[in-house]
Amino acid sequence: MVISLLAVVGICIIAWAGVSVGLQSLFGVVLPLAAVLVFLSGFVWRIFEWAKAPVPFPIATTGGQQRSLSFIKPARLDSPYTTAGVIGRMILEVLLFRSLFRNTKSDLVGDRVVHWSSKWLWVFSLTFHYCFLIIFIRHFRLFTEPVPFAVFAVETLDGIMQIGVPRFFLSNALILAGLAFLLLRRMCNQRLRYISLPSDYFPLFLIIGLVTTGILMRYFFKADVATIKVLTMGLATLSPSVPDGISPLFFIHVTLFSVLLMYFPFSKLMHMGGIFMSPTRNLPNNTRAVMHVNPWNTKKTLFTYAEYENEFREVMDEAGLPLEISLEEAEALAEEQAELPLDTTTEQAEDTAAEQSDATAKE
Repeated sequence: MVISLLAVVGICIIAWAGVSVGLQSLFGVVLPLAAVLVFLSGFVWRIFEWAKAPVPFPIATTGGQQRSLSFIKPARLDSPYTTAGVIGRMILEVLLFRSLFRNTKSDLVGDRVVHWSSKWLWVFSLTFHYCFLIIFIRHFRLFTEPVPFAVFAVETLDGIMQIGVPRFFLSNALILAGLAFLLLRRMCNQRLRYISLPSDYFPLFLIIGLVTTGILMRYFFKADVATIKVLTMGLATLSPSVPDGISPLFFIHVTLFSVLLMYFPFSKLMHMGGIFMSPTRNLPNNTRAVMHVNPWNTKKTLFTYAEYENEFREVMDEAGLPLEISLEEAEALAEEQAELPLDTTTEQAEDTAAEQSDATAKE
């Protein structure tokens, strides 16, 4: 945890020091454009790698009754067996985190394992993700002219509680609450803290730093939005210029966002795109209705028992194993086949051998 926190603080210090010595173009233009390029290429590469991975069997995770007999009611969303069911499950998973909503907590009470509902993680995770989305949409006013109506609508709903000037946005407070819960949960839960790695803390501290610098610019250290929009519009049109008078806090904010973009495709945050490629979610659970054959299975040469006995008759005879055709009978049959005219077809020879085998079996 400390390493991740120090890494984020170090990023802030580097950005502040760079701007102090006149590297505004590096942190305001070069780094953001490079971050977008890394994000897009990394995102496409990860999706391509997942898409080409073979999935020989359906491994859909289930939380309900699979479709079987007609009088047993199946769970159409928890165990979907049609394309429509899979689509419905994916919509609920992506928009409402349905599997997280169904999450339960287990603990050992005395000598019994007790399970109970655990909805707080679902509430704060959903809050964080939707607030992040709203803030992301609100920032489009810096990259568009004129500003789309959808952005105005989102801003109006987000700032419906008109408190002070500038207007207070609910998403700013709620996203901090969501981040605080996710961080404290990882720090205070002993079992979760034990399995946590620096890669689990780093994105949390990075996003906390990103949100905090944005709130500081809006409510405490007022930034010149008109000047900032000149820079952002230049980035959007690929004709960037860095005007004077932009607060160093803005460059720290942009640097944190750029690092987040570059880090995104190569981290656990990639679950945003990976959820659509996950075979545990995007496959129907139809194993009782459809025959699935593993394409990785090597082709095997199969033998009938008669062919097996012909191959190992001498060994079986030496071992004292019962034979349908004894060794003497097989030798006599081979001599008869050798005496057949040359124009006798293979089918005729096989029919003769089959008749001999049937006669022996009857005896």
